[in-house]
Amino acid sequence: MESPMSAEKMIEMITLKMESDRAIENIADKVEEACKNHSFVLLKTYKYHEIVEEKGFPIKRKVFIYNICQAKTAAMMLSSNPEFSIFMPCTLSIYENNGKTTIAAMNMELLLPAVKSDAALYNQASNLFSSFRLLMNYLAAGN
Repeated sequence: MESPMSAEKMIEMITLKMESDRAIENIADKVEEACKNHSFVLLKTYKYHEIVEEKGFPIKRKVFIYNICQAKTAAMMLSSNPEFSIFMPCTLSIYENNGKTTIAAMNMELLLPAVKSDAALYNQASNLFSSFRLLMNYLAAGN
């Protein structure tokens, strides 16, 4: 199936991205603190550049991937919409790109209309997305 939209436009639509002039290590060192400050739990950290190098495929950029959770929202979502499990936990990516550090995640806002009929879940998921965006802004700015 061919999409009428370019690959770049598709990726732009489904991705929430922020750029920072801060060094990637400085941002990566703040992720756990940022999670605590924004009511998230950091479940797992992957240093993907190291993982793929260990498998014999070195890359020239650093890429950190974090699995982040907000248990109350996860429980509400999984109770009513178990198919959303494929989007869980929230994934935050930090990578080097063109001399900048990019902080990226899936644009969860695209999925919110799917749960709008459940007002409590919609409000909880909307608040999660707002908090996640604040977390990303915090990491980008370094405040």
